[in-house]
Amino acid sequence: MKNRHFKDSQVVKGIIIGAVLIVIYLALNNVTGILNSISYLAGLVMPFIIGGVIAFVFNVPMRAIEKGLNRFSAKHCKKNHPVLIRTISYMFTLIAIIAVITGVLFVVVPELVNTIADLISQVPDAVNNVIYWLQKKLSAYPEYEEKLSNISINWDTVLGNVMNFLSIGTKGIINGGIGAISGLFSGITNFFIGFVFSVYVLFQKEKLTAQCKKLMYVLLPEKKADRIVEVLRLTNTTFSNFLSGQCLEACILGTMFVITLSILRMPYALLIGIIIAVTALIPIVGAFIGCAVGIILIMMTSPVKALIFVAVFLTLQQIEGNLIYPHVVGNSVGLPGMWVLVAVTIGGNLFGIMGMLTFIPISSVCYALLRTYVNRRVEEKEIDISKLTIK
Repeated sequence: MKNRHFKDSQVVKGIIIGAVLIVIYLALNNVTGILNSISYLAGLVMPFIIGGVIAFVFNVPMRAIEKGLNRFSAKHCKKNHPVLIRTISYMFTLIAIIAVITGVLFVVVPELVNTIADLISQVPDAVNNVIYWLQKKLSAYPEYEEKLSNISINWDTVLGNVMNFLSIGTKGIINGGIGAISGLFSGITNFFIGFVFSVYVLFQKEKLTAQCKKLMYVLLPEKKADRIVEVLRLTNTTFSNFLSGQCLEACILGTMFVITLSILRMPYALLIGIIIAVTALIPIVGAFIGCAVGIILIMMTSPVKALIFVAVFLTLQQIEGNLIYPHVVGNSVGLPGMWVLVAVTIGGNLFGIMGMLTFIPISSVCYALLRTYVNRRVEEKEIDISKLTIK
């Protein structure tokens, strides 16, 4: 009987392996069709993915507001009103997020328009200065000056080539414009559906959580279901702490730059501070993107002030990197600084900015799970940790 049972199990394994190989073979021969199917399915679920992201982002401040209102209601009201409290919490969160976005736009757009106008007004003087500098330098080399003076440009030919290029490219531009409008309309539709979906999720999150848990415990063994719930709870806590910590760190860094640059009477202090605050939402490397923009803006006014700005940036960056970020963000995700850098580098290379934003909390979850597993195995094997310490 045992031999027969062994043979039957071997046959089942062989059938499973054969079926898997057939599926892999068919998949390799229909890569284009599979990719098209995946793209189609992704388009179908994209509004709900957007809604889930919106709900998660809104839930972080909304949860804090709701806790405060519940405490206030418990002290001053005889009867609890959970639906009313949740509605007020959601409205406060929505108003706060809209106010922040509107405030940034109202500050950045006028400043950006004025900056562009200033830069355009400075271009003729800058070009004249460059021409004067070249003439001055070339005066020491008459042979080069003579060659440059002999260069002639047929502007009629140049203009004809430009018009020909425009006439050929007009059709492609029109087609591209139609595609861009279609993509914009599709994006707006997906965002609207996702926003409505996020409202349902936020107002019924306890019910949805209970339903998912019930389904999980029905389909899986209890220990596996407990483990999955533990991992999901850790993931939610880590992502929430990372989001709140990253936003707080960006606000602190932007405020530091606005105050410091204003004290030093640097140009575009408010605009540069807001740009650095926004780009600082990208972990580690974001502030350097804002620094590059600030250098370009200030250099058009004064190269000396641009050097001062670089010194200010490096100083504030050291303060932020050594004091603010480890305490505000590093502790919130529980990931050492070395692994934060690794997560940002790998995530950025794989998925760009979104990879930078998501790989830190994902790495933190993996780090916490691995640490828990290793510590449990160390205890089970009764390993002496002092012997493993390198002195």
